[in-house]
Amino acid sequence: MKKIAIVVSRFNEEVTDRLLASCLKTFESEGWARARLKVVHVPGGYEIPWAVAELARTGKYAAVVTLGCVLKGRTPQNDHIARSLVQSLHRISLDARVPVILGVLTPNTWEQAMARTKGALDRGKEAALAALEMAALGTEIHHGTA
Repeated sequence: MKKIAIVVSRFNEEVTDRLLASCLKTFESEGWARARLKVVHVPGGYEIPWAVAELARTGKYAAVVTLGCVLKGRTPQNDHIARSLVQSLHRISLDARVPVILGVLTPNTWEQAMARTKGALDRGKEAALAALEMAALGTEIHHGTA
């Protein structure tokens, strides 16, 4: 039985820790044992695609969730990181044929980032649910039932 991997950035850790906690809680509430989840931490958003590519290439994972927070700063660095990250993740997903779920926030403010870790805007929960849906779709497609 395949697992789901979760790649989490340590940069802006207060936000990413909350996203991860919510993501794990959602998997648990959906009946996924912790043993079926592989959590990998990376330094920042720029490092997420490499870890995702390596995990996707193993063939062990039905989906890979990405969690991070690329907060707008005073220079355009965040724009370069976010653009590269999103494009890389999309390419990896298609090339590896493994759903890669984008749970990386790109807020303008700290307040926006924190708001997306709870309640109706909880992106950690959304990422987990999207991973489960895509993993199920992949199973249906590969078993000819879709």
